[in-house]
Amino acid sequence: MKNTVLAKRYAKALFAVGKEGNAFAEFTKTLNAMAELFVGMPEVSDALTNPLYPVEAREKVMEHLLTSMQVTQVLGNFFKLLVQKKRANILPDIAAVFQAMVDADNNMCQGTVVSAMELTPELSAKVQATLEKITGKQVVLTAQVDPSIIGGIVAKVGDLVLDGSIKSQLAGLKESIKGSV
Repeated sequence: MKNTVLAKRYAKALFAVGKEGNAFAEFTKTLNAMAELFVGMPEVSDALTNPLYPVEAREKVMEHLLTSMQVTQVLGNFFKLLVQKKRANILPDIAAVFQAMVDADNNMCQGTVVSAMELTPELSAKVQATLEKITGKQVVLTAQVDPSIIGGIVAKVGDLVLDGSIKSQLAGLKESIKGSV
């Protein structure tokens, strides 16, 4: 809970700076890249958050990352501040909150559609159009394939989950049979 509150504070501050400089696209791209690096490479997260390393060493690691990623001065200062304040561990949370804030500002939302097989472009467009109609926002869909759902689709947008999978229908049928016995 505390990390979420902190992530919102940092994301809100960065959002204000990004809105002022009209730099949402750049900020989003860099934040997501840094968050992926942080989550995908445990040695990076360890180097930036391990209290056994002196703050100066963690700052040097961040400086090296910023140089190799060619990060702008504003974002560089932001990332350095996270290391100095020992908040680098909430970097992925900040990226997620920032993305949600940018999406809300653009009347957009992120969605996921899970299907047993790859969706055709026509079907994907229909699902997207339906979700946009339900939410009233532009939906950016990410498709995933999960054969375990057997058939149908599971669509998620924010808190909204539409589960039309055969797996969940079979589970519901199983529960109703158990209940009637």
